[in-house]
Amino acid sequence: MGKDWVIQARDLVKLYQMGNVEVRALNGVSLAIQRGEVVSIMGPSGSGKSTLMNILGCLDRPTSGDYTLDDESVGSLNDDQLADIRNRKVGFVFQTFNLLSRATALGNVELPLRYAGVTEGRKEKARAALDAVGLSDRIFHRPTELSGGQQQRVAIARALINEPAIILADEPTGNLDSRVGHEIMEILLNLNHERGTTLIIVTHDPKIAKQTRRIIRLLDGRLESDK
Repeated sequence: MGKDWVIQARDLVKLYQMGNVEVRALNGVSLAIQRGEVVSIMGPSGSGKSTLMNILGCLDRPTSGDYTLDDESVGSLNDDQLADIRNRKVGFVFQTFNLLSRATALGNVELPLRYAGVTEGRKEKARAALDAVGLSDRIFHRPTELSGGQQQRVAIARALINEPAIILADEPTGNLDSRVGHEIMEILLNLNHERGTTLIIVTHDPKIAKQTRRIIRLLDGRLESDK
């Protein structure tokens, strides 16, 4: 029986035109991630890790190469199709939380369901997601009434609300102190352990990377090592 791949990328190239100069942000990256894996992506500034994250998260498409996410080919999709697969199959957790300041925690978590056109049971699902990250007593608080760690918990609840194929966390502890950062990593790893959620963490912190099962390293747009 073959492996259950949630991500398969082959020979990804991404070119940017900077004036008269062509920049290769990715230069033939190939990788595969199994369903339920916990993987970190590391690399210095300019290594291509943000570009790779944007492609894996369906925020952008490669100039060339093949990318399949949860058995759907992504490379040739138009913007509307990309937005649809992104909403259905990718949960995002960002360093800066990216919450709507005027919405409550419940309202922020409901957003992906609104975009997906879900009406039935929306609030109940959002409450359950907030409960899963230990925030059932803060559902009507707005971001300004929450600590940084609590805001990141809201972001994680929002990321998992659609039961995505992958959760993509970009420096999820970057704006948090070490104690709160440790708590956030525990929540993410518990989601993987309890739900089998595939977790991809983009980080520059070796301590965070060591908590994942596999480290993918990028340098100058190429895969440096994968172990």
